[in-house]
Amino acid sequence: MPADEIGKRSVIFHKENRGKLEVKSKVDCRSREGLSLAYTPGVAAVCREIEKNPDSAYGLTCKWNTVAVVSDGTRVLGLGNIGPLAALPVMEGKAVLFKSYGGVDAFPICLSCKGEDEIVKAVKDISPSFGGINLEDIESPKCFSVERRLIEALDIPVFHDDQHGTAVVALAGLLNALKLVEKGKDAKIVVSGAGAAGVAIVKLLHSAGFGDITVCDSSGILVDSEKLPPYKREIAKITNREGKGGKLSDALAGADAFIGVSAPNIVGAAEARKMADKPIIFALSNPVPEISQNEALAAGVAVFGTARSDLPNQVNNVLGFPGIFRGALLVRARRISEGMKLAAVYALAGAISEKELSNERILPLPFEKGIVRRVATAVALEAQKTGGARLKMDEKEIGAELDRLGLD
Repeated sequence: MPADEIGKRSVIFHKENRGKLEVKSKVDCRSREGLSLAYTPGVAAVCREIEKNPDSAYGLTCKWNTVAVVSDGTRVLGLGNIGPLAALPVMEGKAVLFKSYGGVDAFPICLSCKGEDEIVKAVKDISPSFGGINLEDIESPKCFSVERRLIEALDIPVFHDDQHGTAVVALAGLLNALKLVEKGKDAKIVVSGAGAAGVAIVKLLHSAGFGDITVCDSSGILVDSEKLPPYKREIAKITNREGKGGKLSDALAGADAFIGVSAPNIVGAAEARKMADKPIIFALSNPVPEISQNEALAAGVAVFGTARSDLPNQVNNVLGFPGIFRGALLVRARRISEGMKLAAVYALAGAISEKELSNERILPLPFEKGIVRRVATAVALEAQKTGGARLKMDEKEIGAELDRLGLD
């Protein structure tokens, strides 16, 4: 279906439903007893219990299963700086995905402030109500420092999905694509884009053991220099091991894989043909990719991935963040560690068997059963090693909790 037609139908859908979220009570308080238990006077005893033992809030309130989806509306989808009110439908949508796929109660929080200090303060101030914070659609480089400061300040997981959700799913797809073309972690990888997603992808590739990575921004290949902004210099230090300069086309010569999180139509068939044998291209600029599927395949690309839902091999964050937060919340993790992200990567990649693997199937579809369970289980187990988990649970106990939550 054409994008403009989907947009028209979406406006009608939102009008008919007046948004996508509502709050439902777990209890019936339309009786004297119900009212006294759910609210006053009974609730005072619960408050006293939490006052004596703050950690008991996880067992006595909704904190155990709640995530704030926080945005300032400065970098929304491909729409840019549209402000907090216009960003609300996206944050509502994210909350719906959290609930639909991960059984997580998420709340859209759109902030009117845009300064780094103000955002950090606002999130810190609301954090007692939540078991986790999902940052969303905050412009770079501000998003890096906001996330870092909140991770340092809070004892609940803080996760910028535009960075890490994209990186997790992209790396899972890349691992399967490399397996398909019989290449490994010595592959030459080119990443186009040094914003939120690009920086996170590079860091996760490095953590996973990839050593030959080249990053390009709008000016060309990143070379370590004091002139670079700190966030770009950080990834320049771990990439471009030969210290070569040049343009994106120079970087692509002989490359095994290209991951684009940058701008539309910046790669042509000529550049694709100069890549190594059986090249892989993930053109994730949305809605218009760095190179079209038809052009890439005609140029001999073996595996083509995109951010679009109307094409095969969609690199979709919904494959990652519901399971990552579900696993973190199950064991009451204090943070989402690099190990937890990698656990999610390998769990997601493993959801496709070698028998199922093909050039049009390197990632599962979001609607397939068992995806969130796999990711959540792997993340929960790893959180007990590296994520500061408050609870200890083995795989059987995690499975029982996921059953109780009704997750397939």
